[in-house]
Amino acid sequence: MRLVLLFMMFALPLGVFAAPEQVSVGEYRIEYEIKGAGEATLFLEAGGSAGMSDWNPIYDKLAEHARVIRYSRVGNGNSTAIRKHFSSEDYAQGAKTLLEALGVKGKVIYIAHSYGANVARTFAAQYPEKLAALMLIEPSSEHDVDIMRALDLELAEKQIAQVKLDDMKNGMTNQYLDFWSKRPLPDYPQIPDIPVTVIASIKKYDDPQLLFFTDEARNMWGELHSNWAHAFPQGRVVLTEKSYHYPQNDEPDMVVNEVLALISRASK
Repeated sequence: MRLVLLFMMFALPLGVFAAPEQVSVGEYRIEYEIKGAGEATLFLEAGGSAGMSDWNPIYDKLAEHARVIRYSRVGNGNSTAIRKHFSSEDYAQGAKTLLEALGVKGKVIYIAHSYGANVARTFAAQYPEKLAALMLIEPSSEHDVDIMRALDLELAEKQIAQVKLDDMKNGMTNQYLDFWSKRPLPDYPQIPDIPVTVIASIKKYDDPQLLFFTDEARNMWGELHSNWAHAFPQGRVVLTEKSYHYPQNDEPDMVVNEVLALISRASK
């Protein structure tokens, strides 16, 4: 009976699904949801520790214009819980395997938030034949810590150590282990010439708790991502002063409009 149900699941068009499902990917069960239809396929990668609910504010709206796939990485949401370290390379391979399990044949437009951007960038470098375009929203970067150290090395080292300890108390989320702890810090992987959009917040904090959230650091953050996006012939950067780390929550219409613009650029 289980085999029959599994066959029926993959026999249906992807756009039919409109509720969370689970699929076996290797030894893990992965929570995912597919909604909408259209020529473009959007693949949504959530931030660190986040499941697919990271995309709740814009998911339905995007599904009005394209086929949209969102999922929870291993260890997040209702996917299989883990107690071991996964790198962005592991997660990128998992994303590829998930797409194959779901029968996605063509290229996807990869949209990623926060730590998910590390996964998406790695995916773009390792599997360029599967990617039509890339959007990074408030992307975490190996250079976050460089910004802090440039402002105050001694204080930065203390704050970075505390952030890692706090993160580990909440479980093995891998976000800080994956790049904040590496020496030397790796640079951005090479990504093909595809349409790329980066949305980054430069909104100032009234009471910054970390060097990373000071006014000077916010300016350096904006410059970092502007330079990176503009290095692409088809690159675009959006610097927002209206939201902090979750533009999809605070400015959903802006994010949706940028996704639609990216779809248009990718179709040319």
